[in-house]
Amino acid sequence: MSALTDIWNTIHGIITSADVITLVIMAVIAIAFAFFSEGLGSLVSVTLGALVVFALAIFVRAAATGGGKDIGGLAQTDWHNLMGVQVGTLLAYAIIFAVVIAIVSTIRSLLMR
Repeated sequence: MSALTDIWNTIHGIITSADVITLVIMAVIAIAFAFFSEGLGSLVSVTLGALVVFALAIFVRAAATGGGKDIGGLAQTDWHNLMGVQVGTLLAYAIIFAVVIAIVSTIRSLLMR
């Protein structure tokens, strides 16, 4: 039961501590991927794709706001940071994306009937 509590606390921490721009990026990517999904049967692959696009979007945001600094060094630093991400944090991001994608995809499929 403590594992579920840890994951819930991580999800809560991600949502409450992220800045507004990051949350908007997450929402836009999740909603866009929900419209590209073929239903709940492809939820895992769509969630994985959304996580990859989210990581790229955060990198582009950091490169754009970095003032033209060394992008190669930024990419290398981000790669090392990605390798250091704990599994619980990655799972929390995946759950957030999967829930939003599932909700939007379900609403879209109900409205298209």
